[in-house]
Amino acid sequence: MKVKQISVFLENKSGRLAQVTRVLGDNQINIRALSIADTTDFGILRLIVDKPEETNSILRAEGFMVSETTVIAVEVPDRPGGLADILATLGQAGINIEYLYAFIGQNSDKAQVIFRVDDSDKAISVLNVSRGRGC
Repeated sequence: MKVKQISVFLENKSGRLAQVTRVLGDNQINIRALSIADTTDFGILRLIVDKPEETNSILRAEGFMVSETTVIAVEVPDRPGGLADILATLGQAGINIEYLYAFIGQNSDKAQVIFRVDDSDKAISVLNVSRGRGC
């Protein structure tokens, strides 16, 4: 399924991540998943939230550099090899994965993996067919 991801560019200094999460909490925005990649000078915080459009507006108003990207969320069996099967399916279809991150709920037998791929529609179609769901 396609979802909207919010990316926030942060200076790599103490308190910036806390500031983003406080702003979201104060505005009743729930973070569902996150990933952060950093360099010496800056980081990219990637968020899946319950209100992406509102998040984008609020963070911009607070002076953060924000972008919105379409990614796909895929349920992956929480077992050895579960991710490998999904990656093989995408690889066989020639779909390039730019990055991914994952999370799992406490009472789930499935992980949720967020993929940024070069062709979201093709990836969804290929995964649906491989799982017997049709296109």
